[in-house]
Amino acid sequence: MVKNSEEVDGMAVLTDKVAVVTGGSSGIGLAIARALRDEGARVFITGRRQESLDTAVAELGEDVTAVVGDAAVPADLDALYGTVREQAGHVDVVVANAGIGIDAPFGEVTEEQVDAQFATNVKGTIFTVQGALPLLRRGASVIVTGSTAATRPQPGLEVYAATKAALHNLVRGWAHSSRRYGFRVNVLSPGMVPTPGLLDLVPAEVRAQTEDTIPLGRMGTPEEIAAAAVFLASDASSYVNGSVLAADGGVAQV
Repeated sequence: MVKNSEEVDGMAVLTDKVAVVTGGSSGIGLAIARALRDEGARVFITGRRQESLDTAVAELGEDVTAVVGDAAVPADLDALYGTVREQAGHVDVVVANAGIGIDAPFGEVTEEQVDAQFATNVKGTIFTVQGALPLLRRGASVIVTGSTAATRPQPGLEVYAATKAALHNLVRGWAHSSRRYGFRVNVLSPGMVPTPGLLDLVPAEVRAQTEDTIPLGRMGTPEEIAAAAVFLASDASSYVNGSVLAADGGVAQV
């Protein structure tokens, strides 16, 4: 098991925890699943494609269980939590990470594109979190993957940005439920990270131009976003609730 500076008395910070990561078969989701596993968690991941999930599990090993499912389909989420209930009995960490983006210039956006993005990014997140409620142990951490696009929308990605802005407000609202349900909930807001989804969505010249605007002078890595997720998942962030943790090199902060 990988050890790091967050360990306490030689124990990984998520030992004996159970985590669920939607959209966990590639990119940021896969990096988060790997980091949670490395910190001792039993991890369940979801994705829409069996082949990608099989590849992820082959890499991550026996502490990770894959369940095929589409976050936009509540019945698939029900099946996910049914598997978690049967195999683990509870949940300590939920990472609502599944999301899609579609590049469409304003004036050419279709109804199907709007429906698809809101179904996965907003509806999917709502039912990912709501479906976990009966299984959450007191002190659980819910992490919602947002985006700097929520406050800095790029041309052609206005609908995607709107879905991420919706998530930020959902988390602010859900934070009021933390006392009743015994969890805390926060947004993890990545900046530009070279994942397969980003590389498909944002042309190389646009990425280069955007990189010049990042105060740190570079794009982030999936592992850097995953490290922030570990912080939010762990007891180190036990008094952090209703917040947005920006891991964006400063691009949306200054």
